[in-house]
Amino acid sequence: MRPFDAGAMYACRMNLLFDSFWRALTYLLLPRVIFLSFLPLGLLVVASLVLGYFYWTPAVEWVDAQLQAFAVTQSILNWLEDLGWSSLRSMFAPLVVLFVATPVMVVSSLLLVSVFMTPVMVDAVVARRFKHMEAFKGGSFWGSVFWSIGSTALAIIALLVSMPLWLVPPMVLVLPPLIWGWLTYRVFTYEALAEVATKAERETVFERHRLGLLSVGIITGYLGAAPSLLWASGAMFIALAPVLVPLAIWVYTLVFAFSSLWFAHYALAALERLRVNPARHPVPPAPPAPATEALTAPDVDDAVEVSQK
Repeated sequence: MRPFDAGAMYACRMNLLFDSFWRALTYLLLPRVIFLSFLPLGLLVVASLVLGYFYWTPAVEWVDAQLQAFAVTQSILNWLEDLGWSSLRSMFAPLVVLFVATPVMVVSSLLLVSVFMTPVMVDAVVARRFKHMEAFKGGSFWGSVFWSIGSTALAIIALLVSMPLWLVPPMVLVLPPLIWGWLTYRVFTYEALAEVATKAERETVFERHRLGLLSVGIITGYLGAAPSLLWASGAMFIALAPVLVPLAIWVYTLVFAFSSLWFAHYALAALERLRVNPARHPVPPAPPAPATEALTAPDVDDAVEVSQK
């Protein structure tokens, strides 16, 4: 077995990173993917409208009362009013509610995309590009559920713990995208490899390509922060919130769909290279299969030529 070549591994990651990016962007424009994106959108919009109808006014009133109870926030609002930005005072509480609701929308979009879109998109990537790869089904539905729930819980805890640091510039621009990036990296990489890779292969891809996959997550994490810029418009046009919120939800959905496709192309291509050249990317031995369901290892000679472009 040849020693691990860090330089070659870096070149491999960069190759996979850019190649999978353009492939994911192409797949995102498929009519089937665009159509699927409306299902999470519809579910979240209906939930947002129902919750907004019953809880929007009470939530805004409660936040406004809490803000008035603190002398510091009162001083800031009075200062803004002295500067001639009195309209911002009445919009401060609604904006706080929107900012607090944003993580809920992000997590909901991620989970809905993971449940309704990712399996279909991964199947499309496998059928179009990796249909020659033998599927070992190293993951399961319940394994995916527990993995997603556990990863999401850890991300939410990290968000809550790091919130005080958001007040220190420029941490608010660094920490949330890092946390969302880590979450998407965990969830979508597992989903991409669940049906095709063995558990040992999946762990090896996670280990060997952690930096590349985490880079994909961080980039898409920053893309996912883009809808929050709509709240800047909401400060001036708060009446447009019923339009801005569904638009933000759809952008979240598309970003996570693109992220899922990017992870699928990257992870499956990494798995393909792992199987074609196991000496360069050693795989831990997989556990023996039951005698009644013995699996045959993939024949390297039958593997198609790996795209190196």
